[in-house]
Amino acid sequence: RRRASMLASAPLFCTHARTHHRRASTKKKSPIAMAALPTPESKRTVAIAGGGLVACSCAYFLQKSGLVDVVLVERMPHVASAASGKAGGFLARDWGDGTSTEPLHKRSFALHEELAKTLGLETYRKIPTLSVLGGESLAPPEPIVSWLDGDIQMCRLMDGPDGTAQVTPKELCVKLHAAALELGAKSVTGEVTGVAFVDEDAKDKVRGLIVRDENTGETTVVAGDDVVVAMGPWSTRASEWFDIDVPMTGIRSTSVVYEANEAVMREPAALFCGEDDNGCHLEVYPRSNGEVYLCGIGGSVYVDEKRLLPGGDCDRSDKIVEDPSRVAAAMRSFGGMSKSIGGGDKQPHTTQACMRPCAPDAIPILGPVDGIEGAYMATAHNCWGILWSPVTGEIITQLITRGKSDINIAPFSPTRFMKSRTRRGRKMRDENVGEQW
Repeated sequence: RRRASMLASAPLFCTHARTHHRRASTKKKSPIAMAALPTPESKRTVAIAGGGLVACSCAYFLQKSGLVDVVLVERMPHVASAASGKAGGFLARDWGDGTSTEPLHKRSFALHEELAKTLGLETYRKIPTLSVLGGESLAPPEPIVSWLDGDIQMCRLMDGPDGTAQVTPKELCVKLHAAALELGAKSVTGEVTGVAFVDEDAKDKVRGLIVRDENTGETTVVAGDDVVVAMGPWSTRASEWFDIDVPMTGIRSTSVVYEANEAVMREPAALFCGEDDNGCHLEVYPRSNGEVYLCGIGGSVYVDEKRLLPGGDCDRSDKIVEDPSRVAAAMRSFGGMSKSIGGGDKQPHTTQACMRPCAPDAIPILGPVDGIEGAYMATAHNCWGILWSPVTGEIITQLITRGKSDINIAPFSPTRFMKSRTRRGRKMRDENVGEQW
C-alpha cells in the first residue's frame, strides 16, 4: 500500500530543461556504422574515457572477454574520485518494473551478487528496506532495528532482503579497476579533451581519444578502434566531439557518514524517510563496517552544461564540495531518529558532495553513436548509477564484441532527441521514494 508520507511534498520537476545554443549540425547522420567484430586472433583496442564505476565496469567486462585490449583514461590520479567514491550504494531489483529500465535493474542486481563473489567484496550484502517517518508520536511504533531509537512516527517494511542490497561503491570500483588491470588492461592519467577520427573532416570513424597531460600540457592520442565515453556528468563534452546533442544536468548533492556501533552491523536495513521539518528526505544506509551513510538531505543543486564544460566552476570532480547548511540539517534530522548514532553532540566523520548525471528524460544515454563507427556512450544513469554499472559494462562489451546486446537499449540511444520532462527521483515500481529533487 502506498504511503502518503512518502509523498509529503509534491515532487520537484526540473523547470529548466535547456535548449542548447550550439548550432545544429547540417551533416546527415548515417545509420549505425558497425566495424568488423573482434576475434582472439584480431583483437581490437578500446579506449575508455572515465574512471568511475561505469567506466571501470566497461573495462573489466571488455578485458575479461579476451577479444579486446582496454586502455582506461582518467583525469584524476585514482579511480572513484567522483560519485563512485561518494555515493550510497543502494541496490534494488524490482524498483524499475514496468519501465524501460526494468531489464537493467533485474540483470544488474544479479550481476552485483556475482561480482561480490568473484571480486571478494567485503561490503556487499542483501538487506531489508524500511519506510520511516520521524517525529514524536503518542503511540510510537516498535522499531524494526534497535539503533532507530529516537522519535519515530512510523516504521514499516518496504522491501525484503531478496529485493534490495547494498555495496560500498568505492570498494567495487577499485576492485573492478584492479581486476581489469590484472587481466591486461592499461590505465592512463590525463584529461580527455576530444576524440580523434580517421578522417577529421568526415568524423565517421574513431581512432582514439585525445588526452592532455595536465602536468606538462602535452597532448597525445590514446589509440582505440573503439572509444567509450563514460565520464558521468562531464560526458556532455561529447556534444562537440561527436557533433550531437548530449544534454546533461549534474545533480549536486551533499552526503555525510557517521561512525556507528555493533548494532548497525548486526541489524542492517536501508531507510527511506518521509520529508521532515528540516527539508530532508533522508536515505540512510548502514554499512557492513558499522558506518552509517546519509543522503537525501535536500538542497540539491542543478548544475548545467556550461558549468560542466572546461573552465566552468564544476568542470572537475575535486571542485564539488558539500553544503554546510545541509550537513547541519541532516544532523538535526538523523539525530532525532537515532540518538545512539547521531544524537547529542555526535558529529559525522565525513561530509562530502558529488553529482549524479541526469539527462532531461532521466534515463541512460547508452549505446553506439549513430553514424560514427566505433563510438559509444555510457552515462546519465541518474540515481541508479551504482546499480546499473555492471550491466552497462556487460552491454558495452556485447555491443563491441558481438554487435548487439541481450537487453533492448533502443530507448537509451545517445542520439535520441531529448526534450520531455519527468520526475527524477528514486522509485519502487510506481511509488516515489526518497528525495525527488
